[in-house]
Amino acid sequence: MMSKPNKKTPYECQCEQCRKTPESAEAQEHRAINRVIGLLNEKSRRQFVGLLALEWGRGSVERLSIITGLSRPTIRRGREEVQKEEQPSGEERIRARGAGRKLVEKNDLG
Repeated sequence: MMSKPNKKTPYECQCEQCRKTPESAEAQEHRAINRVIGLLNEKSRRQFVGLLALEWGRGSVERLSIITGLSRPTIRRGREEVQKEEQPSGEERIRARGAGRKLVEKNDLG
């Protein structure tokens, strides 16, 4: 019986540089970026890649989309979130209250 891996495998960069020379410094950097974003929740992931887009400058959104597999609108949104000053909230929620799957009710057949 095969066991499932504990962690999700990181996204594999689809850029031409990584495909041609997978052991290059650039390919190693792309793998490192994908390992880090694999550990983050969706908001932190979006903001981290948005910060990279700000640092890398022109053309970075398209490039980071290829490297990370995140959509361009998601990266742009993360970039905007990093640029604006966020007001601290009392709640540490990632999703809105009530979002996600509904709770499964336990059947009592006894």
